Amino acid sequence: MIRFLSFLFLLALPAAAEEIVADMSQTRVSITANFDGSEILIFGAVSRQAAAPEGELGVIITVEGPSEPITVRKKNKAYGIWINTEALEVDSAPAFYAVATSGPMDQILSGTEDLRYKVSIEKAIRAVGVAGSVEDVAGFLDALIRVRTNNDLYQLREGGVRVSENTLFDTSFKLPSNLVEGDYRTRIFLTRDGAVVDNFETSIAVSKVGLEKFLYGLAHEQPLIYALLSLVIAIAAGWMASAFFRYIRS
Repeated sequence: MIRFLSFLFLLALPAAAEEIVADMSQTRVSITANFDGSEILIFGAVSRQAAAPEGELGVIITVEGPSEPITVRKKNKAYGIWINTEALEVDSAPAFYAVATSGPMDQILSGTEDLRYKVSIEKAIRAVGVAGSVEDVAGFLDALIRVRTNNDLYQLREGGVRVSENTLFDTSFKLPSNLVEGDYRTRIFLTRDGAVVDNFETSIAVSKVGLEKFLYGLAHEQPLIYALLSLVIAIAAGWMASAFFRYIRS
C-alpha cells in the first residue's frame, strides 16, 4: 500500500520537461515587382522546469512552402533529339523546403522520428502509390530534389543552427526571389539522443503586393484582358523604339 501511494505521489510531480520558446524577425514577406529574395531570422530558447537532462541536445528548424502535385519527366535521346520517355506523378511536393540543424541530421534525429514528423527533404515529398509506375522511383525523386536544390528552392544546412549555453539557438534562412504565394509553415524540433522531445510551429505569410499582385491577378482571373494588354504594350514599345531610332538617324 505504501509503495502504491509513493507511486501516485511521483506521478503527481511535474515532469522535468523541455519546451521551445521562439520568435522570428518577420512573419510576412511581400513580393513586389523588384523582389530579389528575403532573409528570415529565427531565434529562441529552451525553457526547462529542472536541470537539463542527459543526452545530446539537437535543434532542427524547417521552413516549408505550399505543396502541390508535380510531374517529373525523364528525357532520353532518340533519333537525334531529346524527348520525354518516362514520367512520375508525385502526389505532393513543397514548392520550397529548407532545413537547418545544429548537427548532422542522422545524429540528432532518428529515422523513426524523421518518418513520423516528415522533417528531412526526402520525407517532406509525398509519393504514396507511385511504386511500380516507373522502374527507378528513387532516381526521379532524387532528380526533383537536385533540380530544386540548384534553384535554391530546397536547402539543407547541417550545422546551420547555432546553440549557445545549451539553451539559446538561432539561425537564418534566405528565401529566393522565385517564391510562390502562400503560408510557409515553420517548425522547430528539440531532440535528445535522436528523439523529439518538443516541437513548435508557426507560419510566414508570403504574398504579392502592388503591381506584381495586379498583374498576377489579371493573368489568372482575366487572361483575355491580360493578353490584349500585353499585346498593346508590345506594340507601343516597338513603336517607341522605332521612333527613337528614326530620331537619332535624322
